[in-house]
Amino acid sequence: MAIKSIIKCNCGQRIVAKDVMQTGYYLRLFGPSFVYVKFRCSRCKKLGEQFVKQEDWEDGILRDTPNEVSVEEKERFDQMGPIDINEVIDAHFRLDDSPSLGELFPTPDSSANQETSESK
Repeated sequence: MAIKSIIKCNCGQRIVAKDVMQTGYYLRLFGPSFVYVKFRCSRCKKLGEQFVKQEDWEDGILRDTPNEVSVEEKERFDQMGPIDINEVIDAHFRLDDSPSLGELFPTPDSSANQETSESK
């Protein structure tokens, strides 16, 4: 499985297609050929350029990764606010005391299964 290359600015921001100003090929007779990418970073606004080996170049390199959080979930998380230190400490102790995740986060099905197995 090949590792997907990504292009990053010096500030750490990932470069996507909307940031790219120019692409081209740098062909060499001996050794690897490269794809040249010139970009303006969307975070720091600086111009940058990078060479990617042609065999590592994929069309998906400049595609932004899809967001896994839906709009409703994002709004709900925003309403919850940041996690404070007391919540972190409580979660730490709950994980420390709990022998399994099933007991930590019981589901309706698991609680019904526990009751039937205890009654036998």
